[in-house]
Amino acid sequence: MLQLSRPTSSDLDQSSDLPADPLIIAGRTFKSRLMTGTGKYRSIEEMQQSVIASGCEIVTVAVRRVQTKAPGHEGLAEALDWTKIWMLPNTAGCKTAEEAIRVARLGREMAKLLGQEDNNFVKLEVIPDLKYLLPDPIGTLEAAEQLVKEGFAVLPYINADPLLAKRLEEVGCATVMPLGSPIGSGQGIKNEANIQIIIENAGIPVVVDAGLATPSEASQAMEMGADAVLINSAIAGAKNPAAMARAMSLGVQAGRLANLAGRIPVKVYASASSPLSGTISD
Repeated sequence: MLQLSRPTSSDLDQSSDLPADPLIIAGRTFKSRLMTGTGKYRSIEEMQQSVIASGCEIVTVAVRRVQTKAPGHEGLAEALDWTKIWMLPNTAGCKTAEEAIRVARLGREMAKLLGQEDNNFVKLEVIPDLKYLLPDPIGTLEAAEQLVKEGFAVLPYINADPLLAKRLEEVGCATVMPLGSPIGSGQGIKNEANIQIIIENAGIPVVVDAGLATPSEASQAMEMGADAVLINSAIAGAKNPAAMARAMSLGVQAGRLANLAGRIPVKVYASASSPLSGTISD
């Protein structure tokens, strides 16, 4: 197993002139713009190594699977250092708004038991469709409205629907999390136009979630202007999860830096990189 050290900001930041660029969600500041998950790993050890290699500061945990000690989740709550990692409880497995609200409340209590007394974050998932695993927009909005009233910082997982994204922002969600393509599909970003609209109109962080398979796709999301990405399957299912986690981290950093730098415009014709004046003539 390849052992990788935890990446630091100096990995890419070779210039002291580059500004600090924190990610702020619900008033809380994070340095890393890569979020990871804890599911689908072949072992707890691979999950631990991958979280460290990714340099992430937010890790999402399926509340129901931890509560029921589902296969692969036994001991998961104790496997990570929650003094360094911010827990993002998620409502995976919930098919209705009512179920998601109940599980979100359990998730908040779970975070408290692990020492994060002020953690009110929840990744909201309402997914009745078992074939394509597409989120229910109506149930998601209903649950979000109630959870915001209860003081949660709601991070809703949605299809790339610009109107729904804006509505969720208006009811008080802390982020919106549009899918790039179906969960675990590895199809990359299939909803680029809609995600671009969401990013352009959002006043809260936009986190591209689901479907990303490679560091180049993570970089693409960041180059588009996304504030962060959440990646689980592409890391957990890789031949070397820790190496892929590190690669995803670098892809996210490169994409974010490129977005801040500003790309050159697309032109119809070529434009010489060297000046034509002063050239040798016959």
